[in-house]
Amino acid sequence: MRADQKLRLAHAIDALGVDVLEAGFPIASEDDAEAVRRIAKAIERPVVAALARCRPGDIDRAAWALEPARRPRLHLFIATSDLHLSRKLHLSRAQCLDAAVDSVRRARVHTDDIEFSAEDATRSDRAFLYRVIEAVIDAGATTINLPDTVGYATPDDIADFFRDVLGHVANADRACFSAHCHDDLGLAVANTIAAVGAGARQVECTINGIGERAGNASLEEIVMISRVRPDRVPVETSINATRLYAASQLLTELTNEPVQANKAIVGRNAFAHEAGIHQDGILKDRRTYEIMRPADVGAPSTLLVLGKHSGRHAVHARCRDLGYTLSADEGDVIYRRLMAIAERKKIITNDDLLSLVHEAREDHRALEAVAHDAGYGFGV
Repeated sequence: MRADQKLRLAHAIDALGVDVLEAGFPIASEDDAEAVRRIAKAIERPVVAALARCRPGDIDRAAWALEPARRPRLHLFIATSDLHLSRKLHLSRAQCLDAAVDSVRRARVHTDDIEFSAEDATRSDRAFLYRVIEAVIDAGATTINLPDTVGYATPDDIADFFRDVLGHVANADRACFSAHCHDDLGLAVANTIAAVGAGARQVECTINGIGERAGNASLEEIVMISRVRPDRVPVETSINATRLYAASQLLTELTNEPVQANKAIVGRNAFAHEAGIHQDGILKDRRTYEIMRPADVGAPSTLLVLGKHSGRHAVHARCRDLGYTLSADEGDVIYRRLMAIAERKKIITNDDLLSLVHEAREDHRALEAVAHDAGYGFGV
């Protein structure tokens, strides 16, 4: 996204009520640095964070971008797994530890709000990871983020992992622990919820689940899980859920990356029902097939999709919505014709249905005229 697009999205994210808005990676480009600085100046309520590797140039550039922020956060990261250290960074464990501590100290010159991420944490040696976390907390880190960078973990893994870390790091009570889960195996949201259950109190997530490769944990799904199932996820967020759909739509517009139709919470079909049994249940009591209301997330009203799986009740209901009350005979005629069209066309539009209503009524009037000319009484 361009800087102006990022700023538009930042305002929408602010309106959602997020606690921390990570605005970008200033060292990546001049445009990214300028975008972070513009967001830092314009967004006043949430903490505004900028990302930086554990390198002096990164930290100083991020600090420059955050200068206008009322509540700035520097988010530092370095990999801690032996795979990343040896194959990507060409660093020893000792060098990694020194870089992490030195970077936190350098960042503290600019702000007291320091987040430290141990990249590839879930595949790191636990004993070494504990040492790094303890050292950066002592150096001044206030939030510790433990990413499942490649989406390798399962919910049981994540729960055990966070419990182990919180149980082995001596100064863990001096920092907020955060989960950052990727969706390579489709488990990002499940893993995030598991981390919360094991003690994480910050979650890193994205609108529509966008992110590297298969994406990150979906903000809207995490929020609504906590709203719909507080018995299993007894935590609260400050998110205004009624703005979720609008934020999703804005992101789609800015990136030209639509969400899949059956995406939970914000997908086009999230509150759409085509099967006749489901439609009948929804018409009688929406709770039969909906565990949340479209209005809860700011989405359009429940949609009864007309297609070859639809039932008569849905056809009558849609006609009433369009201003037509059908007799039983009219309903039967229209339903039969609709099913014939549905064999050739996946979705029946309102225009299709209106045409069928008009045709049925024209046929009825024609039949009445014939009966009248023949001297027979006729009516429906």
